[in-house]
Amino acid sequence: MRPILRPTLAALALAATPALALDLDNMTETERSAFRAEVRSYLLENPEVLMEAIGVLEQRQAQAEAQADVELVAQNREALFEDGHSWVGGNPEGDITIVEFLDYRCGFCKRAHPEVAELIESDGNIRYIIKEFPILGEQSLLASRFAVAVLNVAGDDAYKLVSDALMTQRADVTEASLTELSNTLGLDTDAVMAEMSSDEVRAALQDTQLLAQRMQITGTPTFVFESEMVRGYAPLDVMREIVDEVRSEG
Repeated sequence: MRPILRPTLAALALAATPALALDLDNMTETERSAFRAEVRSYLLENPEVLMEAIGVLEQRQAQAEAQADVELVAQNREALFEDGHSWVGGNPEGDITIVEFLDYRCGFCKRAHPEVAELIESDGNIRYIIKEFPILGEQSLLASRFAVAVLNVAGDDAYKLVSDALMTQRADVTEASLTELSNTLGLDTDAVMAEMSSDEVRAALQDTQLLAQRMQITGTPTFVFESEMVRGYAPLDVMREIVDEVRSEG
């Protein structure tokens, strides 16, 4: 989470009142005390001004953060959308690409999972990319290593089945549970388990970690809708609104 703006009382007072011809640095102590007393009296009589000023300052901060995220997306566009190793689903020819950084142990990722699936299915024109971003411990890392190994050994369709299964799994992720999942899906389990320790799997996960660092992504889920970044869970109706906005701007 980014720090919340906490403006000083003086900053709020100046933001909430008309510009005055005051030289605050050269006030005498008597003038400064009188000014502070006047500001305090005004704010106590008009507390709604504080909320208005805070709202303006927070809006400006949010706009600055959004613009910074747009710039981060632009700077990392190739790594986001064409890295050559991330799974690509949905409509490969879709007019909008959504990228999701996810962790299989993340509660909000699990909550978003069916809603993302519904968005992609109902829209029909979205290209969807998953970035394996295991940040919640050893089980998360184990799950992502397994998923990437399946992608490398068995291809896109098998990866999708495994990714969905891991996202809905509530039990601990262990080598035994992954072996059972692989066998259940009819995969070449020996090949998949061996691939989990490969340089290719390690490099793919490291590339995503470095990309996340460059983009200042520290939590999951994090979404990129073309040029717009959404940090955290977004319900289905909000995602649909963002997709409509992106299309209208395009």
